[in-house]
Amino acid sequence: MQQSGVPYFSQWETPGMTLPVLAEGSQALLGDPLWRHSGAATIEEYARWAVNVCGMACLKMILAARGEIHPTLELARACTAYGGYVVNEIDASIKGLIYAPFVRFAADRFGLGAETVTGVETSAILGLLSKRRFFIASVNSGIRWPEREPPSKGGHLVLVTSASQETIRFHNPSGHDEASQADVTLPLAVFDRFFGNRGISVDA
Repeated sequence: MQQSGVPYFSQWETPGMTLPVLAEGSQALLGDPLWRHSGAATIEEYARWAVNVCGMACLKMILAARGEIHPTLELARACTAYGGYVVNEIDASIKGLIYAPFVRFAADRFGLGAETVTGVETSAILGLLSKRRFFIASVNSGIRWPEREPPSKGGHLVLVTSASQETIRFHNPSGHDEASQADVTLPLAVFDRFFGNRGISVDA
């Protein structure tokens, strides 16, 4: 497969932050020198949100493919207003991305046609991409190490840009190096071990 031509964005403003975050948790993001680019008001707000915005990074890439650049946390705030994230001020937890509110948000704010898809086999993603240009797929975040066996499926979102009968290509917002970030190409059988059989089909 050729490169997708879709701009890549990490869910961290400094794409190399993945391994520190895995080692130290969100506290590591307090050391991200580029945090202001996220649209956060404070570095603490950035660190709290960045671990939850893989879906917004996928949306940012979709919008960038048509020439629009939006700060990730500005997208997250706007999506939260639609119910796409649920923020618990008591324990500071953030729940999301919640698919149905995201679909409404993407249509209202950006004119994107989107549809929640569940119970989809990995082999059916090629068909989804023939109807809508992108598929935001729920995978285990360990997909950055495809040689490893994931403990579960789903929970992290990646942007699928193309597929064939044998392979699938995607951008991973939390890849830890170039090879695991942009235009990652894996055999369908490998992707299937991580794929939660759900996601969001999105028009360009």
